[in-house]
Amino acid sequence: MIRLFARHRILLPVLSLVVLLAATFYLQPRAMSYFGVNLLFNLAVPIALATIAQMMIIMVNDIDLSLGAFVSLVACVTATFLHDTPMLGVLVLAALVVAYAGMGALIHRFELPAIVVTLGMSFVWGGLALFILPSPGGAAPGWLRAIMTVKPPLMPMAVVASILIAVLTHFLIIRSGIGTVLRGVGGNPASVARAGWPLLRLKALAYALAGLFGVLAGMALVGLTTAADANIALRYTLLSIAGVILGGGEFIGGKVSPVGAVIGALTLTLAASFLSFLRLSPDWQIGAQGAILILVLTARLIFTRRNREGA
Repeated sequence: MIRLFARHRILLPVLSLVVLLAATFYLQPRAMSYFGVNLLFNLAVPIALATIAQMMIIMVNDIDLSLGAFVSLVACVTATFLHDTPMLGVLVLAALVVAYAGMGALIHRFELPAIVVTLGMSFVWGGLALFILPSPGGAAPGWLRAIMTVKPPLMPMAVVASILIAVLTHFLIIRSGIGTVLRGVGGNPASVARAGWPLLRLKALAYALAGLFGVLAGMALVGLTTAADANIALRYTLLSIAGVILGGGEFIGGKVSPVGAVIGALTLTLAASFLSFLRLSPDWQIGAQGAILILVLTARLIFTRRNREGA
């Protein structure tokens, strides 16, 4: 059993989600319904997209401390420019993806520490968000609101969308050739370079993908909340990192799991709902979420070490 968990990293995140879901249903049986599940995972889609964005950065051995501020900026752009002048909004969002790619190229070209550069960029994104939307407001485009509130027949939108995100990113990163090369940048960049692949372009591509999923996360968030705020997604930075690691990813070596990352995001989303059922103060909920994460990661470390000892 220990070797099974160690070899198949996806099993532990799945087990964590199942246990937490069972505990939630036990505490609140009414949640065991279409409406209840939809309520539990209401904000899962933007968190899952943000987690995938962070995974793209961690995949190449970097870490992004600006993601929460970036998603907040995207939310502000979506609730203003994309709503009022759609063409301008699309251009601004495209420019943000290009800016993210440029940030990755800059980090690689001058061998800058990503954690420092992204921390600095978080203030840039935050400043731009405040400039666009000094106070909470704006409105979600009608088509975006319609997409995020659609009601599929069997499962809630949040669950269906999360499955689609997991499947699409799995094929992109695990099954496709370019995904294998990108993971190679994190695993063995020297070998990738010797094979003739330009590391600068690959790093820029990884950051561009992160920017793209960050844009989708901000848009999805506005589609659910119907408005925006310059600080609406600041906590997504830590949530996205936690989701990637909870899903079986590692900070080095290009070891990531798109399906695991989405499951990690779902687990963190469910943890917030579970803690609210316990009537825990919001001030304590973040700490409790951290405790859940530590327990799962500790279990994974124990399984990994015992597997190595038994090998």
